[in-house]
Amino acid sequence: MNTFDSVKALVVETLGCEENDVTLETNLKDDLGADSLTAVEMIMVLEDEFDIMIPEEASRDIETVGDLVNLVQSLL
Repeated sequence: MNTFDSVKALVVETLGCEENDVTLETNLKDDLGADSLTAVEMIMVLEDEFDIMIPEEASRDIETVGDLVNLVQSLL
């Protein structure tokens, strides 16, 4: 499973959205309704899943699923 597929599965699980709604361009807030609490939860899930530590300042710049994928890949 590639990074996008793994992140996509976690987004679907965390936000309870449809898999077909998640692309690299999908905006977490505008398209999927993620709020700040959900964003923190998603960061924690990603850290656990990929065994990485996401710096707080990096997490502030995340807007799309693609941003999440790029961040995870940069930390692996």
